[in-house]
Amino acid sequence: MRRKVRETALQVLFQMDLRKKTLSEILSVFQIPLNWKDDDRNFFLSLVRGVEQNLPEIERIISAYSLEWPVYRMPTIDRNLLRMAIFEMFYLSDISIGVTINEAVELAKKYSTNDSGKFINGILGKLAKSSQIEFKSLGVNKGK
Repeated sequence: MRRKVRETALQVLFQMDLRKKTLSEILSVFQIPLNWKDDDRNFFLSLVRGVEQNLPEIERIISAYSLEWPVYRMPTIDRNLLRMAIFEMFYLSDISIGVTINEAVELAKKYSTNDSGKFINGILGKLAKSSQIEFKSLGVNKGK
């Protein structure tokens, strides 16, 4: 179910990015599926709100690890997958890095270009390797 929640969060983030709208503007016309449990709804809201609230820091991280591809030149899906995955990696301590990267790669393969899975995996893999020390210093126990 978490993959479906991530897919839905990606759709909302995509709309925010493409239409240049705030989360509240998008959510005013978006219906969270009625069959979602509270945990699913909370995870969804955590992802989309977290990306929106931490966007400047997330963009800084993407820029630092994607030297050859400025954020504005990335396909919209890839950019938003990276935003969501980086939010998970740095702000959601209950999800392992490996799960986050795998989910982002699978969504890239499904919704973006043929090369997007490799691109997403490369950026997030570099980030994960260099960030283990940073996670530890923050007191976050993120498993590989």
